[in-house]
Amino acid sequence: MSWLLDEVTPRHFWQDLEALGEISELKVFLNSDGGDVFAGQAIHSMLRRHPAQVNVVVDGLAASIASLVAVAGDRVTMPRNAMMMVHNPWTMGIGDAIEFRHLANTLDVVRESMIAAYQSKTKMERGALMQLLNAETWMTAVQAVELGFADEVEEAKSVMASALGPDELLVNGMVVNLRGYRNRPTDWVGGGKRADVEPAVSRQPWGGPPEATLRGQRFRKGRGCTWHIKPSWP
Repeated sequence: MSWLLDEVTPRHFWQDLEALGEISELKVFLNSDGGDVFAGQAIHSMLRRHPAQVNVVVDGLAASIASLVAVAGDRVTMPRNAMMMVHNPWTMGIGDAIEFRHLANTLDVVRESMIAAYQSKTKMERGALMQLLNAETWMTAVQAVELGFADEVEEAKSVMASALGPDELLVNGMVVNLRGYRNRPTDWVGGGKRADVEPAVSRQPWGGPPEATLRGQRFRKGRGCTWHIKPSWP
Protein backbone atom coordinates (compact mmCIF):
# COMPACT_ATOMS: atom_id res chain seq x y z
CA MET A 1 0.00 0.00 0.00
CA SER A 2 1.05 3.60 -0.54
CA TRP A 3 -0.55 6.98 -0.31
CA LEU A 4 -3.66 8.04 -2.20
CA LEU A 5 -1.91 10.25 -4.79
CA ASP A 6 0.49 7.56 -5.99
CA GLU A 7 -0.23 6.16 -9.44
CA VAL A 8 2.73 3.77 -9.45
CA THR A 9 2.33 1.71 -6.30
CA PRO A 10 4.82 -0.98 -5.27
CA ARG A 11 2.21 -3.61 -6.05
CA HIS A 12 1.68 -2.34 -9.61
CA PHE A 13 5.42 -1.98 -10.13
CA TRP A 14 6.06 -5.53 -8.99
CA GLN A 15 3.33 -6.93 -11.23
CA ASP A 16 4.78 -5.16 -14.27
CA LEU A 17 8.29 -6.24 -13.34
CA GLU A 18 7.22 -9.86 -12.98
CA ALA A 19 5.49 -9.71 -16.37
CA LEU A 20 8.88 -9.17 -18.03
CA GLY A 21 9.87 -12.74 -17.19
CA GLU A 22 13.47 -13.93 -17.08
CA ILE A 23 15.82 -11.25 -18.38
CA SER A 24 19.57 -10.70 -18.09
CA GLU A 25 19.52 -6.89 -18.06
CA LEU A 26 16.94 -4.38 -16.84
CA LYS A 27 17.22 -0.73 -17.89
CA VAL A 28 15.22 1.78 -15.87
CA PHE A 29 14.86 5.32 -17.29
CA LEU A 30 13.90 7.63 -14.44
CA ASN A 31 12.57 11.21 -14.39
CA SER A 32 10.84 12.03 -11.10
CA ASP A 33 10.60 14.62 -8.34
CA GLY A 34 9.69 11.94 -5.81
CA GLY A 35 6.66 10.60 -3.98
CA ASP A 36 5.82 8.47 -0.96
CA VAL A 37 8.91 7.38 0.97
CA PHE A 38 7.62 3.86 1.68
CA ALA A 39 6.61 3.31 -1.94
CA GLY A 40 10.09 4.39 -3.00
CA GLN A 41 11.72 2.14 -0.41
CA ALA A 42 9.70 -0.83 -1.63
CA ILE A 43 10.58 -0.21 -5.29
CA HIS A 44 14.23 0.21 -4.30
CA SER A 45 14.14 -3.20 -2.61
CA MET A 46 12.47 -4.84 -5.61
CA LEU A 47 15.17 -3.56 -7.93
CA ARG A 48 17.97 -4.54 -5.54
CA ARG A 49 16.86 -8.16 -5.32
CA HIS A 50 16.05 -8.55 -9.03
CA PRO A 51 18.39 -11.18 -10.53
CA ALA A 52 19.07 -9.15 -13.70
CA GLN A 53 21.75 -6.50 -14.06
CA VAL A 54 19.84 -3.30 -13.19
CA ASN A 55 21.04 -0.23 -15.09
CA VAL A 56 19.38 3.07 -14.14
CA VAL A 57 19.47 6.14 -16.38
CA VAL A 58 18.38 9.43 -14.79
CA ASP A 59 16.82 11.02 -17.86
CA GLY A 60 16.28 14.38 -16.19
CA LEU A 61 15.72 14.47 -12.44
CA ALA A 62 15.89 12.01 -9.55
CA ALA A 63 14.79 14.05 -6.54
CA SER A 64 13.67 13.16 -3.05
CA ILE A 65 12.72 9.47 -2.75
CA ALA A 66 13.31 9.02 -6.51
CA SER A 67 17.03 9.39 -5.73
CA LEU A 68 16.74 6.34 -3.50
CA VAL A 69 15.11 4.42 -6.36
CA ALA A 70 17.97 5.53 -8.62
CA VAL A 71 20.71 4.20 -6.34
CA ALA A 72 19.12 0.74 -6.47
CA GLY A 73 20.80 0.35 -9.85
CA ASP A 74 23.91 -1.77 -10.22
CA ARG A 75 25.03 1.00 -12.55
CA VAL A 76 23.59 4.54 -12.54
CA THR A 77 24.12 6.83 -15.53
CA MET A 78 23.20 10.51 -15.79
CA PRO A 79 23.38 12.93 -18.73
CA ARG A 80 25.73 15.80 -17.91
CA ASN A 81 22.89 18.25 -17.20
CA ALA A 82 20.66 15.82 -15.27
CA MET A 83 20.32 16.36 -11.52
CA MET A 84 19.77 14.43 -8.31
CA MET A 85 18.50 15.74 -4.96
CA VAL A 86 18.53 14.17 -1.50
CA HIS A 87 16.88 15.45 1.68
CA ASN A 88 15.39 14.34 4.98
CA PRO A 89 11.94 12.71 4.93
CA TRP A 90 8.98 15.05 5.22
CA THR A 91 5.48 14.57 6.57
CA MET A 92 2.41 16.44 7.81
CA GLY A 93 0.67 15.90 11.11
CA ILE A 94 -2.06 16.96 13.47
CA GLY A 95 -2.34 16.48 17.20
CA ASP A 96 -0.84 17.51 20.53
CA ALA A 97 2.79 17.77 21.64
CA ILE A 98 2.96 14.05 22.41
CA GLU A 99 1.84 13.19 18.88
CA PHE A 100 4.38 15.54 17.32
CA ARG A 101 7.26 14.17 19.42
CA HIS A 102 6.28 10.69 18.28
CA LEU A 103 6.10 11.92 14.68
CA ALA A 104 9.60 13.42 14.91
CA ASN A 105 10.97 10.15 16.30
CA THR A 106 9.33 8.24 13.47
CA LEU A 107 10.92 10.55 10.88
CA ASP A 108 14.33 9.87 12.46
CA VAL A 109 13.77 6.13 12.09
CA VAL A 110 12.72 6.56 8.46
CA ARG A 111 15.84 8.63 7.81
CA GLU A 112 18.02 5.84 9.18
CA SER A 113 16.52 3.40 6.68
CA MET A 114 17.24 5.88 3.87
CA ILE A 115 20.83 6.37 5.04
CA ALA A 116 21.37 2.60 4.95
CA ALA A 117 20.15 2.44 1.34
CA TYR A 118 22.32 5.38 0.25
CA GLN A 119 25.36 3.92 2.04
CA SER A 120 24.97 0.66 0.16
CA LYS A 121 25.58 2.53 -3.11
CA THR A 122 27.86 5.41 -2.13
CA LYS A 123 29.94 3.79 0.67
CA MET A 124 29.87 7.20 2.37
CA GLU A 125 30.18 7.62 6.13
CA ARG A 126 26.91 8.07 8.00
CA GLY A 127 27.84 11.54 9.19
CA ALA A 128 28.65 12.76 5.69
CA LEU A 129 25.34 11.44 4.37
CA MET A 130 23.44 13.10 7.20
CA GLN A 131 25.02 16.43 6.25
CA LEU A 132 23.81 16.02 2.66
CA LEU A 133 20.29 15.14 3.80
CA ASN A 134 20.15 17.99 6.33
CA ALA A 135 21.29 20.49 3.72
CA GLU A 136 18.75 19.34 1.08
CA THR A 137 21.51 18.78 -1.45
CA TRP A 138 21.07 19.20 -5.22
CA MET A 139 23.77 17.45 -7.27
CA THR A 140 24.81 17.76 -10.87
CA ALA A 141 25.67 14.55 -12.71
CA VAL A 142 29.37 15.17 -12.13
CA GLN A 143 28.82 15.77 -8.41
CA ALA A 144 26.61 12.67 -8.11
CA VAL A 145 29.39 10.56 -9.61
CA GLU A 146 32.01 12.15 -7.35
CA LEU A 147 29.90 11.37 -4.27
CA GLY A 148 29.06 7.83 -5.38
CA PHE A 149 25.34 8.25 -6.09
CA ALA A 150 25.95 7.62 -9.80
CA ASP A 151 28.61 5.78 -11.78
CA GLU A 152 28.83 7.52 -15.14
CA VAL A 153 28.16 10.84 -16.84
CA GLU A 154 26.54 10.26 -20.23
CA GLU A 155 28.14 12.88 -22.43
CA ALA A 156 26.13 12.15 -25.58
CA LYS A 157 22.69 12.84 -24.05
CA SER A 158 21.17 16.04 -22.72
CA VAL A 159 18.14 17.13 -20.72
CA MET A 160 15.49 19.74 -21.55
CA ALA A 161 15.12 21.96 -18.48
CA SER A 162 13.57 25.39 -18.20
CA ALA A 163 12.29 27.63 -15.41
CA LEU A 164 8.55 28.32 -15.68
CA GLY A 165 8.83 30.83 -12.85
CA PRO A 166 10.57 31.24 -9.49
CA ASP A 167 8.75 28.21 -8.04
CA GLU A 168 8.31 25.84 -11.00
CA LEU A 169 10.69 23.93 -13.22
CA LEU A 170 9.99 21.97 -16.39
CA VAL A 171 12.27 18.93 -16.77
CA ASN A 172 11.79 16.77 -19.87
CA GLY A 173 8.08 17.57 -19.86
CA MET A 174 7.61 17.09 -16.09
CA VAL A 175 6.57 20.09 -13.96
CA VAL A 176 8.49 20.23 -10.66
CA ASN A 177 7.07 22.37 -7.84
CA LEU A 178 9.94 23.95 -5.88
CA ARG A 179 7.87 25.83 -3.29
CA GLY A 180 8.59 23.41 -0.45
CA TYR A 181 12.37 23.32 -0.91
CA ARG A 182 14.84 25.47 1.00
CA ASN A 183 17.39 25.19 -1.79
CA ARG A 184 16.89 25.51 -5.53
CA PRO A 185 18.84 23.82 -8.35
CA THR A 186 20.80 26.89 -9.47
CA ASP A 187 22.07 25.15 -12.60
CA TRP A 188 18.47 25.01 -13.83
CA VAL A 189 16.72 27.97 -12.16
CA GLY A 190 18.00 31.50 -12.62
CA GLY A 191 15.78 34.14 -11.06
CA GLY A 192 12.62 32.79 -12.66
CA LYS A 193 13.95 33.21 -16.18
CA ARG A 194 14.23 30.46 -18.74
CA ALA A 195 17.31 28.38 -18.06
CA ASP A 196 19.73 27.15 -20.69
CA VAL A 197 17.80 24.57 -22.69
CA GLU A 198 19.35 21.56 -24.32
CA PRO A 199 17.59 19.28 -26.84
CA ALA A 200 15.27 16.82 -25.17
CA VAL A 201 16.33 13.22 -24.83
CA SER A 202 14.64 11.15 -27.50
CA ARG A 203 14.45 7.40 -27.08
CA GLN A 204 13.19 5.16 -29.82
CA PRO A 205 11.28 1.91 -29.32
CA TRP A 206 13.49 -1.08 -28.74
CA GLY A 207 13.37 -4.67 -29.93
CA GLY A 208 12.17 -7.67 -27.99
CA PRO A 209 8.84 -9.30 -27.23
CA PRO A 210 5.79 -6.99 -27.11
CA GLU A 211 4.23 -5.65 -23.91
CA ALA A 212 7.62 -5.60 -22.22
CA THR A 213 7.80 -1.95 -21.24
CA LEU A 214 6.42 0.36 -18.58
CA ARG A 215 5.61 3.79 -19.98
CA GLY A 216 4.07 7.08 -18.99
CA GLN A 217 3.17 6.14 -15.44
CA ARG A 218 3.61 8.35 -12.41
CA PHE A 219 4.43 8.23 -8.73
CA ARG A 220 2.08 11.11 -8.17
CA LYS A 221 -0.83 12.59 -10.09
CA GLY A 222 0.10 15.62 -12.14
CA ARG A 223 3.74 15.64 -11.04
CA GLY A 224 5.18 13.13 -13.43
CA CYS A 225 7.35 10.16 -12.70
CA THR A 226 8.06 8.47 -16.01
CA TRP A 227 9.44 4.96 -16.00
CA HIS A 228 10.79 3.35 -19.13
CA ILE A 229 11.90 -0.19 -18.40
CA LYS A 230 13.93 -1.83 -21.14
CA PRO A 231 14.54 -5.55 -20.71
CA SER A 232 17.33 -7.48 -22.42
CA TRP A 233 16.47 -11.11 -22.97
CA PRO A 234 19.11 -13.84 -22.59
